[in-house]
Amino acid sequence: MALLRRIFSGSSTIVQAQYSSIRLNSTLTSPKLFVSGLSRYTSDENLKKAFEQFGNLTEAKVITDRATGRSKGFGFVSYETIEEAEKAREGMNAKFLDGWVIFVDPAKPSMPRPPPPPPQDPMNFGITTNKTVGWTGR
Repeated sequence: MALLRRIFSGSSTIVQAQYSSIRLNSTLTSPKLFVSGLSRYTSDENLKKAFEQFGNLTEAKVITDRATGRSKGFGFVSYETIEEAEKAREGMNAKFLDGWVIFVDPAKPSMPRPPPPPPQDPMNFGITTNKTVGWTGR
């Protein structure tokens, strides 16, 4: 029982060594992070200021609506190394930024977009003809 108590309390050096090696093997595979829960008024500059304390930022981008130019409520930050990104993830997840609680997760690779549909015939105005076999239309 004392062994279990020592293992679960974290006082065992073997468990601490194993735990620290697990922490070094980060779940991040890329130095890019997805930040959700942003205020509609958060700018690229505010996002950069909040995350630059954790390392060398290469990008801080708030995604905006094309029509209104306002934030969509999420963005991305990229660091030079995965270790810096892991520190930022631990330091900023579930913290306040511009009055809103933000969440920081690993960014997923972007999915390729499907090809656009083939162009319509300019002479076709949406009217289709009946192509039933044997029908002459007379």
